[in-house]
Amino acid sequence: MSNDSQGSVKGEAAVVLAPSSSGSSQGPPLSPSTTSKTPELPDELVQAGWAKCWSRRENRPYYFNRFTNQSLWEVPVLGQHDVISDPLGLNAAPAEGGEGGLGNGQRKRRSSEEQGTVPNSIKRVKVEPTTPISPNTPGAKPWSSTPEEKQAPPATPTTPSPAPAPYRPAVIYWDLDIQTNAVIKECSSVNHLPPHPEIELQRAQLVTKLRQHYHELCHQREGIDPPRESFNRWLLERKVIDKGHDPLLPSDCEPVISPSMFREVMNDIPIRLSRIKYKEEARKLLFKYAEAAKKMIDSRNASPESRKVVKWNAEDTMNWLRRDHSASKEEYMDRLEHLRQQCGPHVAAVAKDSVEGICSKIYQLSSEYSRRLRQTHLSLLQDPRTDSCPSPPQSRLVYCYPVRLLIPTPPLPRVELHFENDVACLRFRGEMVKVNRGHFSKLELLYRYSCVDDPRFEKFLSRVWCLLKRYQVMFGSGANEGTGLQGALPVSVFEALNRQFGVSFECFASPLNCYFKQFCSAFPDIDGFFGSRGPFLSFCPASGSFEANPPFCEELMDAMVTHFEDLLDKSSEPLSFIVFIPEWRDPVTPALTRMEGSRFLRHQLSVPAYEHEYRSGSQHICKRDEMYYRAVHGTAVLFLQNDAGFAKWGPTPERLAELTAAYRPSSSRTTSLSSPGPAHIAPGERDSAPKAPDRTQSAVLSPGANDNNNNNSSSGGHSSSSSSSPRDKLAAV
Repeated sequence: MSNDSQGSVKGEAAVVLAPSSSGSSQGPPLSPSTTSKTPELPDELVQAGWAKCWSRRENRPYYFNRFTNQSLWEVPVLGQHDVISDPLGLNAAPAEGGEGGLGNGQRKRRSSEEQGTVPNSIKRVKVEPTTPISPNTPGAKPWSSTPEEKQAPPATPTTPSPAPAPYRPAVIYWDLDIQTNAVIKECSSVNHLPPHPEIELQRAQLVTKLRQHYHELCHQREGIDPPRESFNRWLLERKVIDKGHDPLLPSDCEPVISPSMFREVMNDIPIRLSRIKYKEEARKLLFKYAEAAKKMIDSRNASPESRKVVKWNAEDTMNWLRRDHSASKEEYMDRLEHLRQQCGPHVAAVAKDSVEGICSKIYQLSSEYSRRLRQTHLSLLQDPRTDSCPSPPQSRLVYCYPVRLLIPTPPLPRVELHFENDVACLRFRGEMVKVNRGHFSKLELLYRYSCVDDPRFEKFLSRVWCLLKRYQVMFGSGANEGTGLQGALPVSVFEALNRQFGVSFECFASPLNCYFKQFCSAFPDIDGFFGSRGPFLSFCPASGSFEANPPFCEELMDAMVTHFEDLLDKSSEPLSFIVFIPEWRDPVTPALTRMEGSRFLRHQLSVPAYEHEYRSGSQHICKRDEMYYRAVHGTAVLFLQNDAGFAKWGPTPERLAELTAAYRPSSSRTTSLSSPGPAHIAPGERDSAPKAPDRTQSAVLSPGANDNNNNNSSSGGHSSSSSSSPRDKLAAV
């Protein structure tokens, strides 16, 4: 990966493309005006954190650095000593002219009445000999990963001390220097309410309360724990069709009953089937299922026929268990499968109304919480403008640019920042969120590239707190919960996609896990300040090369395929989508079936389970040795391209060979042997029922080419397809 990915911000000169000139030289789009008032200080001082303030006590101006809390009466000079690492200024350069008055190294105490003028403060619990993470001076790289780079010579009393080097992460998992080739029709600003820490805190409390309601309803009505991460997938599935205003809570969906939540709860009735390894476990599971089915049919309003069938099969199974104590594990599993086939339809019929009531109740509570949040949010805005700006000419094509909010952001409350070793901790009203320092630096760079309304970074910490809190709430509070929803491809795969197929855009990402600085994400209201182009289902590119690795939600993946087909059908410019989805074959998912039968499919690869990796969805906070994990399911890689895209970025054998080589796990890093991601059921529940014979996957060839679909190793070995069920999504081994 290029070490220049963190270079200075490029000039944002506007470039307009003709409809047929998508292959011309790149440049930023024509975006809303970014002109701002000329600062009273030089630009390099402003970007280093300095601001000119007015002292009401002394009735004269002074200069304050929001990153170091340093105050000076005189105009600061770049390269002066750091009051944190050198409080006495022993290594500072002597003042010009030998003046002994108030020099640049002298600090000034600010009165309490002036401390409210800076919205974000930085509190340090550990003194570090490095400069606080802050916007760097133009032209200077925030860090360099070159090991040969030499350190600056030590300062002497006769030579000025250079500024300490910024924080340098050990490993960089992104390349923000790659420019986009995604071309869109120019669009107006979006009418979302700007994020606010008070609202984000209240939203977190309401979502936590909603999760608790879901847990209680499952226990009270069905006597089961809610399926693992089913609430997270409910949020994803609802937002596909939601027309409400809240970025997280669904409030305007049709139908009201969620197919995803209904299906997952019904799968765990009458009991959840867990992993079994031994014969005795299989025997106990069979007995529990028969007992639970009989108890359920007796306590519900079932028809006489259903009651008769279930009770007879349950009693027959119990009698068989009492008679035969020498059966094998396979015999117990066969008996369990027979019992499920006989009793399952009758049990589902009596539980249907109750489960629909759970889904309906959760949706109604979500709608009420969403309405309450919006009312509170509008009351915080000083002058909320809800009218839309006139749309720009729709015939003008520009390179894609981040989402811009129509409603201006009000003054934001203060968020405190301190560092604990390599972790940045942000606190607001006692609620702390954490992110490692490398990703915190990444957020700063994305903010510099993308944000146009906060050149002084006065709202940066508040927006970072909102961003981290939003994703923390969406993930859930369980161990490793939600991390599979944000899993990303390895860096080596992104590098190969960019070199060989011109990929410069991610269709499903976030500011925390993105590799490129241009991406689509779930929350445009907060992610837009960090480079997001909005939700992918609302993003309509005319040309470009894209990578799509969606969250493993069947409804979302199906909607994604529909959007792909529409875009490829309408565009005559080069357009390419390289899609990475789980290869679930038992049964096959609708999204995979539709893409395999699409007229835009140019090639398909199959990467076997355990032979490739993903980056953890919690990469912004996890340990380095937990960054990668082996995929427990096969991955299908599909190339969807129109004719122009196939001519420009076609999957040739040479390009495919490099991509498959990049996908192989690296022996130089430690990887987890299983995915920490979500699962519909408990880990390994697939083993609780007899497995169907593995299906032999037929090779899918590129039109007009003879390369084998299963070309996923340098030796060209055949790869077997995964027979995992959709209920085994990212189940841990």
